[in-house]
Amino acid sequence: MSDLIRFDSENKVFHLSNNNISYLLSIDDGGLVSHLYFGKKVKRYHNHLSYPRIDRGFSGNVLDNLDRGLSKDTLPQEYSGSDSGDYRQTALIIKHGDGSRSNAFVFKDYHIQDGKPGLSGLPASFVQDKAEAQTLVITLEDKVSQVELDLLYSIFRDCDLVARSVQVRNQGSQSIMLEKVVSLQLDFVAKDFETITLPGAHANERHMERQSVGYGLQRFASRRGTSSHQMNPFLALVDKKTDEFVGDAYGFSLVYSGNHAFELEKDQLAQLRLLVGINHENFEWELGAGDAFQTPEVLMVYSNQGLNGMSQEFHKVIGQHLVRSQFKYQERPILVNNWEATYFDFTEEKLRPIVDEAKQLGIEMFVLDDGWFGHRNNDQSSLGDWFINHEKFPQGVKGFADYVHQQGLKFGLWFEPEMISMDSDLFRNHPDYLMQVPGRQPSPSRSQFVLDMGRQEVRDNIFNQVKDILDQGYIDYIKWDMNRHLSDIYSLDLPAHRQGETSHRYVLGVYDLLERITSAYPQILFEGCSGGGGRFDAGWAYYMPQSWASDNTDAISRLTIQYGTSLVYPISMMTSHVSAVPNHQTGRITPLDTRAHVAMSGVLGYELDLTSMSDEEKEAVREEVEAYKAIRPLVQYGKFYRLKSPSDGNATAWQFVSEDKTETLLFTAQTLAGAQPLLTITKMVGLNPDADYEHVALFKEGEDQGVGYFTSIYASRPLEVGAVLSGDELMNMGIYDPVVRRDFVTHLYYFKMKK
Repeated sequence: MSDLIRFDSENKVFHLSNNNISYLLSIDDGGLVSHLYFGKKVKRYHNHLSYPRIDRGFSGNVLDNLDRGLSKDTLPQEYSGSDSGDYRQTALIIKHGDGSRSNAFVFKDYHIQDGKPGLSGLPASFVQDKAEAQTLVITLEDKVSQVELDLLYSIFRDCDLVARSVQVRNQGSQSIMLEKVVSLQLDFVAKDFETITLPGAHANERHMERQSVGYGLQRFASRRGTSSHQMNPFLALVDKKTDEFVGDAYGFSLVYSGNHAFELEKDQLAQLRLLVGINHENFEWELGAGDAFQTPEVLMVYSNQGLNGMSQEFHKVIGQHLVRSQFKYQERPILVNNWEATYFDFTEEKLRPIVDEAKQLGIEMFVLDDGWFGHRNNDQSSLGDWFINHEKFPQGVKGFADYVHQQGLKFGLWFEPEMISMDSDLFRNHPDYLMQVPGRQPSPSRSQFVLDMGRQEVRDNIFNQVKDILDQGYIDYIKWDMNRHLSDIYSLDLPAHRQGETSHRYVLGVYDLLERITSAYPQILFEGCSGGGGRFDAGWAYYMPQSWASDNTDAISRLTIQYGTSLVYPISMMTSHVSAVPNHQTGRITPLDTRAHVAMSGVLGYELDLTSMSDEEKEAVREEVEAYKAIRPLVQYGKFYRLKSPSDGNATAWQFVSEDKTETLLFTAQTLAGAQPLLTITKMVGLNPDADYEHVALFKEGEDQGVGYFTSIYASRPLEVGAVLSGDELMNMGIYDPVVRRDFVTHLYYFKMKK
């Protein structure tokens, strides 16, 4: 038996701990399960933190308990029921057959098991060996309704992580209706937190927003059917003095790609309750006698080393224990995507020169985007018709893919499997596949509609169409897109009183389709996309090891987007492309080297017409590609640090450090030039203080490769190539940021340890 979970039977305390963290909970009077502690490791707990018994006016007491100091309304609980004396936001609401919503859950049993169980039908963290984790399952029961809850807690040996979820079981003889069931409840006492969330919009995703927690209820949620551009399924609770490097940070990432809610309530005693799970707005689930409902998982991370420490734990957890793809630690190919080069206006003849140029520039993969199927020449038709447009590809897409392969490149293809166009054979043959409310006109978005993925026959149809193409064996990569959110939520498979299940069944159906496709074709690299970053979440990472971070390819916009994304998600998951200027989303004109440096800080690609570039620009791209190949393992799998936030001023900086600290890459950016600029210094982190590091040239021209770089633009030069500095110099003294008389300037500094 592993040593990660201990139970003190005398004091009825469970202690989950590894080398760095502890999580403690206890069985309290009346069978209530109370929360004691989550944070930095406690080696031995001596049962001193029992919640004080104080009689609080108008806070009800536990039945048959004469101690008026014990109240569900004040006790920090592990999971709360409804309508039984706890007036705070509740974790679970069940409507019983008699119409009541009262529940009184008490401890029934527990067991501890080695390893980490999977969750049926849902993505979840995993281990390769049972010794890597241990799981506590606490069973609660409501003796009247005979509903049981399994509270699952998994602690990992190598990560500062506890994974939480809940299973509800109806052991009674009548059906019940779940109206709310969260995955995690965590009650804090004597903590004055601030929240950090990742709100945004299409083409403006995942901006870090920090705010104080006041009395009452705060709610961060998506009701769009997906995890959404607007509110990522993540929240951090941090001390007021926590920054990137010091202070306590608690991070919570929901492993789910649908409607979600993070609820915070600061009660009358300044205690804080956090609830995380499926958004209960417009959610219901009928649970028949003997049936069970499994909630999605929440990854809980704790760090006392600030936000960077928290982020690095999430990066490790997602990379090691959530991504299943065989590509999880493989170097990702550098691609060119034809979308912004051609949009729908292409033929095979028009695309071949782009492939030829890609070969000459050292690019490794060509991706054919939207418009290759049905009779799709714009966004008005053909979604759902996954057969080849032979007007564009007389020899089929396979013939074109063969040409791409002959040039030494891999071949990728775009799909949008969850969508349907009214102008499509699929709609003409199966109009009922479209999700819509009977008697109402469905609401269009981007001239497309949503398939009811909760229905097996719909998924089978799409799977078989996609399978016919993938079985031909010419596809190395798939970009899986979704370019609208859900509306007209209704399923023909469900009776009227169960329509509240439709949104969750949609997500479960998509997961089922993903499981079938990714399992059948493990040799294909899958990339997620939903209008860019509209479904960039931990659940998606379980099936697809990388995702398109945003449809906004503007380098300056991407500073904020990529900075925020890194708060939770590993760099290997974040794709970033160099595009043309003026930028198609913002109209901004930025230098080629700036666009390249930002894109090289993720999984690099290009999204422009290579054939329209000048010879000078092509030579710059060739250098970028060569340089990225040299630093690719460091960028994609090194330890990532945020140094200067683009939201705090005119400067941005981040850094990559190899695990053995022998190489590091520093990225810096200056947004706007000034006539009398202040001098600034960037200090590096994570290096060996006793080692010497040499500044090594990545590009032929030295520090900066791009087009239009002349000595005259500098008021001061960047650090010279060949300079040798010790690790403690770089970390404690830092280097001057060069003063450049030009807007939108970036630099890459690459250092290797001298032997």
